[in-house]
Parts: sequence; structure tokens; C-alpha cells
Amino acid sequence: MLTKAYIPYRGYYSTPFVRWQGSLANEHSIVLGANTSRRFFAARGWDPMKVEYVLVGSTIYQKQWFYSGPWAAALMGATGAPGILVSQACSTSTIAVYQAGMGVETGLFGNSWCLLADRCSNGPHAVWPNPNGPGGQVISEDWVMDNFGKDPWAGGAMIQTAENVSREHGVTREACDAITLRRQEQYHDALANGREFQKRYMFPAEVQVSRKKTLAVEADEGVSASTGEGLAALKPVIPDGVHTFGTQTHPADGNCGICVATREKAREQSADPNVEVRIVSFGFARTKKGFMAAAVAPSARMALDNAGIRTTDLGVIKTHNPFAANDLVMAKALGLDANGMNNYGSSLIFGHPQAPTGARLIIEGIEELAMKGGGYLLFSGCAAGDTAASIVLKVG
Repeated sequence: MLTKAYIPYRGYYSTPFVRWQGSLANEHSIVLGANTSRRFFAARGWDPMKVEYVLVGSTIYQKQWFYSGPWAAALMGATGAPGILVSQACSTSTIAVYQAGMGVETGLFGNSWCLLADRCSNGPHAVWPNPNGPGGQVISEDWVMDNFGKDPWAGGAMIQTAENVSREHGVTREACDAITLRRQEQYHDALANGREFQKRYMFPAEVQVSRKKTLAVEADEGVSASTGEGLAALKPVIPDGVHTFGTQTHPADGNCGICVATREKAREQSADPNVEVRIVSFGFARTKKGFMAAAVAPSARMALDNAGIRTTDLGVIKTHNPFAANDLVMAKALGLDANGMNNYGSSLIFGHPQAPTGARLIIEGIEELAMKGGGYLLFSGCAAGDTAASIVLKVG
């Protein structure tokens, strides 16, 4: 359990998420993320030179990715801060925020910034020499699609893992359609009153269209509307499976930033010093080969045990749910109401830009708890390689 690591209230942002090949498709994710953070600091009146350490969470290679940490720190104005690259597939946000918390807990630094940035659009195509191949033919990889499509250890696509778990836990096509419609309803709650909820944390991304023209991306782009009839008419992606293209997430682009600091420094940077956000605990798990969604519940149990709390103590539950079955299986395993999780949005609906996905969900959970007057937040999500990670925060 952590006792010293805090997140300043409103000391965070998420850009809108944009479906791949959209408005952010040609932006370098690290550069865009660092520039967005710099603009966020200016809007808050923060001095970037007070950032002592930067953790850049990113999973999809961009040009000069090798320099991600210190490069991003310099671009955002924290030229005296070193930086590190954190990459753990869909758990990148969770481990980056927790590692920042551990840095504060151990006294390594007192004020850090987690930048989570990825671009699924225009993914890189890697080529390796292969002089002993037929005619010296190279070895190649589509960085995004090849890895979405095949786990080198389990041997199947990510959607196959969701189908494996669905069969084992008796998840039906009808249940997947129903929970997707519920998640659509919850997302639309965040759009009510002129996107009142999203405007609590969302910060626009800026795209330089030309030398004189800048485009501000202020709202999610590419979110598909679903109806019961529409979902029922779709064919399963895998024959005899329970998931269609309507009941799984879509690749996206975007970035998030989260400050992790000591209690004193968090109060100094908080939009409301009376609202405290503490990082409490972390949990992780790996399940059997090809059953990714089944790792979420044990990772959540570990985080809850490390926090010394039970599911009944939770005020908000947020999950990364790339497939509809994820929430159904987690709810069944932990005795939760699947319909009560993920108020105001989830990655099933607004998309999955990899590294920033979890950060946006954590941020939404903090804001929901602030509206409720405080409590415990659990964020859980699966990740490539049949793994999962969870984090508990307390808003007081």
C-alpha cells in the first residue's frame, strides 16, 4: 500500500480520442503528447521546470522513439528532467502511474509527470536484414496489425482470447450485445449538457494543418452509434463466436497526462486543495495461454487485497474493455453488477489508443468520485500476453 503518492485534483488531462486514420493520423504521438502537455502546463499556470521526472508511456514505435523520455521532457519545457519510456501494451498507463507513485513513495522524486501517448494510425512497418533467407529476402512486420493479429506465445489473435474466455464462462452473444448497448448509454451520459462531464478533464489536441492554420480537436471522433437491431444483424468476427465488430473496441489516437507528486506538492498544484487523490495499491496477473480477459479479475483482487478493502468498499469501477465479454467475466468472478461499472464511458465505445486508454479511464473515475463526494476507485484492464493490471486510488 502506498501512503505518500498523490495526484493533484485536475492535475491531469486527456485529449479526445480519434478513430485511426482520422484527424491525428499524421501526428508524431510523442511530439503531439509533449506539446499538449506544454499547453496544459501553460493553461494551469504551472512551471514545467518544477517537474523532476517524466515517465512516457507508449507502445507503438514512432520515429526516434529511442529518445522518448528525455525528448518529451524537453519539448514540454521540463528541460532539467530525465525521462523513461514505459511500455507494457494496454497496461502501460497503470504501471506508469504506479511507478511514478513508487518514485514518490521512496523519496526518489517529489513531482513527476506521466505522459501517455500513442498513435495506432499509420503504424510503422519494420524490416530486418535476412541474408540467409531465399534470395536475401528481408523479414518484415506490420507493427500494429501483426501484433493485434497474433500473440507469438499463444498463437492466436486477441479476439480469439476473448472467444476462449467467453466459451469457458458461458458468455452469450445476447449478453455481449446488451452490455455494449449499456456502455453506449453510459458514454452518452458524458455527452449530456454540452459534454459537461467530459469537459471536466478533456483538453484539446492541436494539429498544425499548414503554416498559418491550426486545427483544434476538441471532442472524440469516430465513435459509432449502436442499436439493438443493428448489433443483432452483425455477423460474428469468428464463426460461432459471440463478438462482432460492434462489440469490440476500435484502434484510436490520442494522449493523456497525469501529475504524480507528494501530498504537499499535489496540494500546491490542485484545482481544489480540499479534494485529495491518493494512489493506494497495484495488482497484476497472468492467466493461461490464450485467455487474456480472465487475467483481469485476479489482478483486481490483488489490488484490493493490497489496499485492504473489498469490492463493497468501491465507489467507482472503471475497466479497459476491448471486448464486451471482458466486463461480463470480471463482474461474474468478483460478484459485481456489470451494468454499474464504467459510468460515463469506456474503451469499448470511445476507442483504444493503447498507452493513454487506461489513463483516460482513471481520470474519468477520479472525476466521477469527486462528483459523488469521494471514495475508492478501482481501474482494471487486460493487456497483451494474457496479462492484466489494476490500480486503486482514493478520492477524499
